[in-house]
Amino acid sequence: MEKCLLLSLILLFFHFPSFSSSSSFNSSLCHHDESFALLQFKSSFTIDTPCVKSPMKTATWKNGTDCCSWHGVTCDTVSGHVIGLNLGCEGFQGILHPNSTLFNIVHLQTLNLSNNGFYGSYFDSKFGRFTSLTHLDLSNTHVGGEIPSQISYLSKLQSLHLSGHYELVWKETTLKRLVQNATSLRELFLDYSDMSSLRHNSMDAIFNQSSLISLDLTDCELQGPIPPSFSNLTRLTFLSLAQNNLNGSIPSSFSNLQNLIHLYLSGNSLSGQIPDVFGRMTKLQVFYLASNKLEGQIPSSLFNLNQLVDLDCAYNKLEGPLHNKIAGFQKLIYLRLNDNLLNGTIPSSLLSLPSLVLLYLSNNRLTGPISEISSYSLEYLSLCNNKLQGDIPNSIFNLANLITLCLSSNNLSGVVNFQDFTKLQKLDSLSLSHNSQLSLNFEYNVTYHFSQLTKLDLSSLSLTEFPKLLGKLESLDLSNNKLNGTVSNWLLETSRSLNLSQNLFTSIDQISRNSDQLGDLDLSFNLLVGNLSVSICNLSSLEFLNLGHNNFTGNIPQCLANLPSLQILDLQMNNFYGTLPNNFSKSSKLITLNLNDNQLEGYFPKSLSHCENLQVLNLRNNKMEDKFPVWLQTLQYLKVLVLRDNKLHGHIANLKIRHPFPSLVIFDISSNNFTGPLPKAYLKYFEAMKKVTQVKDDDSLLYMEMMLSYRADNTKGNVSYYDSVTVTTKGIKMTLTKIPTMFVSIDFSRNKFNGGIPNDIGELHALKGLNLSHNRLTGPIPQSIQNLTNLESLDLSSNMLTGMIPAELTNLNSLEVLDLSNNHLVGEIPQGKQFNTFTNDSYKGNLGLCGLPLSKKCGPEQHSPPSANNFWSEEKFGFGWKPVAIGYGCGFVFGIGLGYYMFLIGKPRWFVMIFGGHPKRRVNRRT
Repeated sequence: MEKCLLLSLILLFFHFPSFSSSSSFNSSLCHHDESFALLQFKSSFTIDTPCVKSPMKTATWKNGTDCCSWHGVTCDTVSGHVIGLNLGCEGFQGILHPNSTLFNIVHLQTLNLSNNGFYGSYFDSKFGRFTSLTHLDLSNTHVGGEIPSQISYLSKLQSLHLSGHYELVWKETTLKRLVQNATSLRELFLDYSDMSSLRHNSMDAIFNQSSLISLDLTDCELQGPIPPSFSNLTRLTFLSLAQNNLNGSIPSSFSNLQNLIHLYLSGNSLSGQIPDVFGRMTKLQVFYLASNKLEGQIPSSLFNLNQLVDLDCAYNKLEGPLHNKIAGFQKLIYLRLNDNLLNGTIPSSLLSLPSLVLLYLSNNRLTGPISEISSYSLEYLSLCNNKLQGDIPNSIFNLANLITLCLSSNNLSGVVNFQDFTKLQKLDSLSLSHNSQLSLNFEYNVTYHFSQLTKLDLSSLSLTEFPKLLGKLESLDLSNNKLNGTVSNWLLETSRSLNLSQNLFTSIDQISRNSDQLGDLDLSFNLLVGNLSVSICNLSSLEFLNLGHNNFTGNIPQCLANLPSLQILDLQMNNFYGTLPNNFSKSSKLITLNLNDNQLEGYFPKSLSHCENLQVLNLRNNKMEDKFPVWLQTLQYLKVLVLRDNKLHGHIANLKIRHPFPSLVIFDISSNNFTGPLPKAYLKYFEAMKKVTQVKDDDSLLYMEMMLSYRADNTKGNVSYYDSVTVTTKGIKMTLTKIPTMFVSIDFSRNKFNGGIPNDIGELHALKGLNLSHNRLTGPIPQSIQNLTNLESLDLSSNMLTGMIPAELTNLNSLEVLDLSNNHLVGEIPQGKQFNTFTNDSYKGNLGLCGLPLSKKCGPEQHSPPSANNFWSEEKFGFGWKPVAIGYGCGFVFGIGLGYYMFLIGKPRWFVMIFGGHPKRRVNRRT
């Protein structure tokens, strides 16, 4: 009997091989309709390079073969239906259409299409057909649109991965219904989808899903405090609420989540102290709290977690000293406490942790000496920008695995033999800058060899010499030292990015072609004299060249205009003369051209219009003599145009293009000889000046930063350059060493513009500064200026404006400086809000104005502008209008003649003083 039973089982096994774990042995299992559907599904896409280095699964999909034997396909061992598809990273490219044959395979239990390129696809409601699904992974597939309500039909789901979809939008009812129906849900990864419309009761529904083990809601635009219901998720091992807009304090009920291994709360606005509740979370291995607004001391319980591998509390406002004795952290590999307010000394126990690989304590207030370091596993050590004192400990040179060492911006002292750093042959980045009492000892006639070093920062160390280096440096910063003499060729060959600014160099060697790999060269603020040699163009790979603030003379080499890679050229504050290069190439990559404060003359070269990427053009304070270069208005990316203090003249003609200067935010043509009306077409179509830039939540300013990107061979990191500009704003001449992106300014002052101020100026809502002073403008102040609600400085002084000051201007709540002096304004000065802060100087030289802050009081007749009938009234003057007209006519002729003479001789100071002008302001024409 037993033998018969055994024989029956053997026969059964061979007759039904589908009972085995693999269904690929039986060619009769695959259903023809499902095989056809899979082949049709595959053919609906192009296949690009897979994201993993392994053979494509669908390469085994052949017509006439058993689909259950295909890679990536799993079949049920009894029914033969396809129940699993694993096609992640397959390289599919194309749209997942609603009529896709994929939706005909209705018995699917697991579906993985992650990391494919379904660009332009929408999450279709037909996914609701897969009612047997337990695992669905559509992460990083670029599927967009609103999540359909039919997803709630997938009640058997245990794992749902929809990560990486900024285009996916959740409705509150859909998410709530899903988590209520899918009672066995264990993994829920919805990071980078849009949940901005969700309220807290929807989040409570998720946090009541007690079966969850993993929950990822990273960057889902969640708002408000962390709901208290999350403490129900006692089975969680993974929780990420990072990169949202969560605020409030960290709930103490986190202590209930004692199974957590990974906890990510970084990138929110959480505030208050870190609660001392994490001592019970003994399984915690990764804990991220970075980039919040947390304050107070780090709780001692964190330092007792024995399983912790990665702790990140950077970019907060944590303060107080670190704990001297660290009982836990024996497995800690990564510790980031940088960018806080920590003080006191660095505990020696922290520098002796056995597994520590990365320690970031930079940008704090730590003091005292650096104790001996015995964490020999250290690879990344950053202690820069603190108040550390004393010598660099010798034990640092025993850290053979060290890759990054940053000790800059401290108070370190003593003498260090530079040769000792060559012991660290894995060192990639070394920064010792801004330690004024630290002395580096170089040996004469020694070439220092670094096999891996790519970045060396020795700025502000009072160096008088620098040795030859052998290696492959990408970035060398020797700025703000006392290096002098000639910049030699071997120095130019040392690195791809070389900063020698703020030294005492007086000349440059004739540059050889061996330096043609140099990409960035900064020699600004030196003592360089003489002509700039054309050998500078042997640096054929130059992307960034800054020779500003020197004493160069002569012509600018024409070849600079044709350097193929040059993006930033800064020659400001020299004594260059002659004309601009006139051969700018059509392939030019120039982004910034700063030639201000030289002695350049002549015309604008029209080849400048070839620089289609140009964002900043500054020719301030030269001797350019030309008409306005109207052809510049075609440059789509030009943000800053400064032509002030030249000899430019004539009308500004309007070319008939639809959007002139679409990106311009700073336009300064002051102190020239422009005539005619203000360029109305420009004021009407300055598109970038109409768009108000919002302030960031942390009130930090963003600046115009020019980034030089990686080269194609990826051998060079980004180099940032901040443009500077000198402007007159709020009545003060000031240099912006970094230009805030929010700074929007127009300065047409000190020209000969006439006519009225166009009403269209009121559409430039982003304006911060508007200066039309010292022209010949007439007519009233436009009421439309009331729409410039971001305006901080308004200067209309020294014109011939008439009428009353519009009362609506009192609504300019941001206005800090107002100058309407020396016009022909009349009537009562508006009162209230910002206008109550302005002094007499804002209104002087307007004989018809009255009211505070002037001492002249207003009578009943001065509350409105005088009419022509009142002016010529016989009753007012006591005699008829004819004698007045006769006298007026004679005076008018005399006045015209005298006025013409005054303009010819340049408005002498005595004449200005007699007629109520401000002598200091008039004399100092260039402000």
